[in-house]
Parts: sequence; C-alpha cells; structure tokens
Amino acid sequence: MNGGKGWGRADGRAVLEQLLAHVEARPEKRVFRVSMEGIEQMDASFASEAIVGLIRRYRGEKGICLENLSLTSEVAMNIDLAAEKAKIPVVVWNGRSGEVLGWKPSSGNRQAFEFALERPQARAAEFAEKVDKMSIANASTKFKQLWEKGFLLRSESAADSGGVEFVYERIG
Repeated sequence: MNGGKGWGRADGRAVLEQLLAHVEARPEKRVFRVSMEGIEQMDASFASEAIVGLIRRYRGEKGICLENLSLTSEVAMNIDLAAEKAKIPVVVWNGRSGEVLGWKPSSGNRQAFEFALERPQARAAEFAEKVDKMSIANASTKFKQLWEKGFLLRSESAADSGGVEFVYERIG
C-alpha cells in the first residue's frame, strides 16, 4: 500500500492483484491472515476492491481474515461498510478474540458461529451435544448455512459410523 493509506478503487484493485498473487502462489494453504498493522487510513471503495474482493473470490474455498485491526478505527468502519454492502463477512482477529465486520450471522445461526469461532474445528455432533434440545440434523444445517455464506470453511472427514462427516473450520 501507499505508505499505509488506501484510497479509491484503482489503488484497491492494484493491492488486490498483489494479494491474489500471494494466495495463488500457495495453493496448499487454506487460511490466510492479512495484517492491518501500519494501515493508517482506508476508504470504503479501497476496502471493497482489495479486502472484500479477495474474500468474495475465495469464499468457501479458502479463508481470508484480518488481524491487528482496532475495531473502533475508521479503517474498520470503512471495511465494515464495504463488507456489509457486499454481504460478505470479514473475520477479524485480535489475539485470541475473533469478531466479524460486514455481514453478520443470522440470529438463528449466531450461537453455532460463536461455538465454531472458539475452536479450530467444529462438528455438528459436538454443537448438538452442547446445546439443549438441538438435534444433529439441526446443528448440521446451521453449520452448512454458515459455510455457504462464508463464515466458516468446510472439509470432509470419515465419521465414526463409516460415513462422511463434515468438519467446519473457523477462518483464522
């Protein structure tokens, strides 16, 4: 970026190209953390192109999250604005705490998302066991919706029963 400042769509596209090259050069890597350290200013159009554009491109396939970003900063507010408009969740990590800018989980899925955010991997059976009167099918539906909307990543695993079980991963 130009000295810690990101302005406009043209600059955002230029940074997006650099970020895409970085991700594409690492096909084996599934989660990428983008440090916001040293970023002083960023407008919403830059955030829309560079950050939201990157996350949208890899949604469901690779996880892109931000770190070292004060959630009360103007930069965070502009990322939030751009992501909300595009209906894209942007996971931000500050230490061990994860928050979402932009599109938020529905009220019905919020508890499942918070459960998944607390651990590197989550399974529907684990969540159903924790929540009173929650069936595994209902828990599975909640996790699937969170994955489809870009809040989580998903991979297949062999279930104890011999079938296929989905394992959901937080982004970050």
